[in-house]
Amino acid sequence: MTSTFDIAIPWFLDVAKVSRLYDRKIGRDASTRNSRVGIRSLAKARRPVVYVRMSEREEQIVAAAVRVLGDVGVPAMTLRGVAAEAGVPLGTLQYVFSSKDQLLRAIITTVIRDISEALRSHLELDRGVEHALRHGITSFWDKLVENRVGLQIMQYELMTYSLRNQSGELARLQYESYSAVVTEFFEQAARTSGERCAVGFDTLGRLALAQVDGLILQYIARPDAARARRDLQQALDMVVIFADPQPVARRAGRRTSTEVR
Repeated sequence: MTSTFDIAIPWFLDVAKVSRLYDRKIGRDASTRNSRVGIRSLAKARRPVVYVRMSEREEQIVAAAVRVLGDVGVPAMTLRGVAAEAGVPLGTLQYVFSSKDQLLRAIITTVIRDISEALRSHLELDRGVEHALRHGITSFWDKLVENRVGLQIMQYELMTYSLRNQSGELARLQYESYSAVVTEFFEQAARTSGERCAVGFDTLGRLALAQVDGLILQYIARPDAARARRDLQQALDMVVIFADPQPVARRAGRRTSTEVR
């Protein structure tokens, strides 16, 4: 008769063996897991962290927003869509621009800067108001109208969106800024060249802006470059006649006591 103690115990009932196998398995898995975590941690530690200046991040987001506006328009633009276009997390965008309104203001500021740079490109202010008017506005047309019709459409959409949804606050900001840039441009040209105009510079700035604005709308509706060029030159002729820039007569200085004698 076989003794009870001689009966072979299946391995899965051998508590000691199972315990040793369990400990060995757990240890191996833990070791592997820790190793993988360690590798990932090491890789993360060695990965270079790229820091972007706030100004650069703002420019990146605004440029992306302009592209999105060109594709879908102002009403359909969302911060999430702009973040995707810019290739940044939504949280990063919201840290820089907390609202859609704030982002739209930044876009307007960027457009104003571009207009100012286009007006002053390769300009010789000391050649007078007429030269500044003709050269500056033609340069603006070349850079920001004829080759960037989408940018102009975006600006008009910004204005109508503001008038319908924000009581016109952004629209006022737009046109006050445009007018101020053109007015300052003419005034600086007159001061540098020693000229005066027949009308105030603020009036001249608003009327010049109105002329160009109307031509831009016509060009958007019918993009005939040759006709637009002819009309632009004729509009500039009218503005020059209206401004009537003339040299300022220099006042004779007081004679000294030596000259009197």
